[in-house]
Amino acid sequence: MNRKLLIAGSLFGILAIILGAFAAHGLKPELSVERMQTFETGVKYQMYNALFLLFLGGLPVASEKVKNICFYLTVFGVLFFSGSIYLLATNPLTSFDFSIFGPVTPVGGLLMISAWIVLLISFSKLKKK
Repeated sequence: MNRKLLIAGSLFGILAIILGAFAAHGLKPELSVERMQTFETGVKYQMYNALFLLFLGGLPVASEKVKNICFYLTVFGVLFFSGSIYLLATNPLTSFDFSIFGPVTPVGGLLMISAWIVLLISFSKLKKK
């Protein structure tokens, strides 16, 4: 499980840097300031969750079950949240109307929050020393 967490965290981090650079250099002339800020929000949360997965992969006190649950919640959360934000922010650049993906964004946010809650609950069950 740790390998899967570390690989996913690394991939999300790499993609966040690539997408952030692409937005700063390629999309900036094409998008409004508001849409650029929206796109950057997707990049930030993707990077936060990349770091979360890397942290979780190196965390010895979390059980494999907790890590597995957090992995899936985080991966799908990032795909739904950041993915839908990328599509919505770049909507004017395409002929397809991505606004149908708008309701997916809060679902992704809830999945990411749920991963943190699962980790918090597992920490609360640790025995005091």
